[in-house]
Amino acid sequence: MAHLVAEINRNDRLYYVEARPVIPDAEYDAMYEELLALEREHPEFKDPNSPTLRVSGEPISGFAQVRHSPPMKSLDKCYEKGDLMQFDAFLSREMPSGAKWRYVVEPKVDGVSMSLLYEDRRLVRAATRGNGEVGDDVTQNVRTIRSIPKTLPDDAPDEIEVRGEVYMTRDGFARLNAALEESGGEAFMNPRNACAGSLKLLDPKVVAGRPLDMVVYNSGGVGCDGFATHEEMIAAFARWGLPVSPWIRVVDGMEAALAAIDELGGRRHGFRFEIDGAVLKVNERPLYDALGATAHSPRWARAYKYAPERAETVLRAITVQVGRTGVLTPVAELEPVELAGSVISRATLHNAEQIAAQDIRVGDHVWLVKAGDVIPAIDGVIKEKRQEGSAPYVFPAVCPVCGAAAERVDGEVAMRCRNPGCPAQLQRRLEHFASRNALDIKALGGRIADILVEKGIVRDPLDLFTLDYAALAELNVGEDGAPRKFGRNAAVMREAVEAARALPLDRWLFAIGIPQVGATVAKDIAAEHERFSDLADSPVLRNVIENDAKKGRERKILEIKVEAAKAVLGFFAGEYGKSFLARMLSLGIDPRRAEREQVATAGPLAGAGCVLTGTLSRPRGEYAAMIEKAGGIVQGAVTSKTRYLIAGANVGATKTAKARALGTEVIDEARLLELLGAAAQAAPEGAAPDAADEEPPAVRQQTLF
Repeated sequence: MAHLVAEINRNDRLYYVEARPVIPDAEYDAMYEELLALEREHPEFKDPNSPTLRVSGEPISGFAQVRHSPPMKSLDKCYEKGDLMQFDAFLSREMPSGAKWRYVVEPKVDGVSMSLLYEDRRLVRAATRGNGEVGDDVTQNVRTIRSIPKTLPDDAPDEIEVRGEVYMTRDGFARLNAALEESGGEAFMNPRNACAGSLKLLDPKVVAGRPLDMVVYNSGGVGCDGFATHEEMIAAFARWGLPVSPWIRVVDGMEAALAAIDELGGRRHGFRFEIDGAVLKVNERPLYDALGATAHSPRWARAYKYAPERAETVLRAITVQVGRTGVLTPVAELEPVELAGSVISRATLHNAEQIAAQDIRVGDHVWLVKAGDVIPAIDGVIKEKRQEGSAPYVFPAVCPVCGAAAERVDGEVAMRCRNPGCPAQLQRRLEHFASRNALDIKALGGRIADILVEKGIVRDPLDLFTLDYAALAELNVGEDGAPRKFGRNAAVMREAVEAARALPLDRWLFAIGIPQVGATVAKDIAAEHERFSDLADSPVLRNVIENDAKKGRERKILEIKVEAAKAVLGFFAGEYGKSFLARMLSLGIDPRRAEREQVATAGPLAGAGCVLTGTLSRPRGEYAAMIEKAGGIVQGAVTSKTRYLIAGANVGATKTAKARALGTEVIDEARLLELLGAAAQAAPEGAAPDAADEEPPAVRQQTLF
């Protein structure tokens, strides 16, 4: 067991930290499964730092408090290069006579400060900074971050404390928000908020699915006294397998330091993490004691904050969108402005509380940024340009589409329209119902869903099973007054609707669009039920809720998020849910649990990691299904395990260069189809150009919920 723990930890370091795996996934998985089996058979020998605990363990009842010694200080910040010149002059005055020093320049990671304590070279504690004196013990959550070693090699000190920053990756932030919105949840504002929120979760299994990582950049109270320079210490951290910054410069003099800061500023968007500045440190550690510290910060370092990459624009209006679960989302309608290579005219405002906190008003001049370099967001109001007589924004008390009262559900920030017959909800529910990962109803995209609802042809998604498709073929779906019949797309839709009758239980459960129930949770729930009709009064789901309420008792059933269990039972207990189920049964539809499928081990792409990017001629979900059928593994981002990057149109040179640097072959769609061979099924004829093909690719990843 000790040998397996050591080998798994070694390979985790090679894969996650050094990006040079040396064994196939199958061999790694076999070691992991063997260790799991041995731990079940011999629990008395189980290592408390076992890698099997990274995604297991029961939810934490609360966080214990940790007192930091010495305190975790923050850094004094400056915003002008002249301030750094003054810092250089300060050091010249305060340094011991004859002292010489160099500067270190590192990225200032925008994340959550963290302390890691190792005893006997084993990770025993991870704690947030908190107020600097006292933080939260989040050890169980931090153990799930694979880049953080749970044991250190023999040449590391027996006891050592290191400090750094836990962050959420840029790509992971975008995927997490997409998944939250898909399941009816509320998206995070930026990667740092998403990271902090993840570390506060009480269930390590959920944290394990969040794309968190860490950069270690400092020492704590013990274990690092022997290092002569910061540069030497960071090199040792890297040698021991601790994740360190991928970019660091050691320079002579302030002029060279300023040049390094400028170089870093030019690269700030190329890192996996967000940075909001540069950190400037004295390299020679023995000088630290002579310089000392204030109550707030060390005197041997400064943080230089870059001017935010933002654009000024005017907020013309605030509109409120209604999602398929009834969530009312305010959207800023902006004077179009260019930012980070794209023209932006809209930005999410998240919720009423956020608007009030920033005091955002229609007509205001505002600063626009991109959260995580991806999502347009308002960063602040330029109040000196505010128009006289402007009034605070009042969030609507009723749904802007149907006029039903808007309510705030307990435990949520968002306002919701509770009217299940709301046309806006129906349009989005219908689009979701027909989406590729749900019932995959061809020819029913967003615009067609809008038309069917607006014309009263569909008042409920199940109406699709009783439509007069001959009449539907004559429906005018033209835009801008130009007539165009739905035509043969009606036959395509009819065939897809009939095929949906035979789809498995998890696809139907996901298609309903119950809040908290994404595709992964739907599969978890469906795996424990024989038929769709069993969900309405499910003892399994009731046990999930009851066991959650019994604190201290071991859970012996599904690891399903309690909120999801409540949401499913709540749906079927409501009038709409009851009528929906009754109508399904009257239509002769009662989907069954899917048989467990074996993962393909053979085929033209057996074991090949594949990433789809750019504008493709077919829906990504279609390509993803073909790749998996051929034995390939669809990934969300290029890693050292990616064999092919399938590049469509409009792909940046940076992405393809990165792929080639990792040894990934960049191919086009034609080459992919050659590799797929017989697995490459042609797209159905007659599919409308607005068919529901906006779904993201099916990506194999840890569950987010």
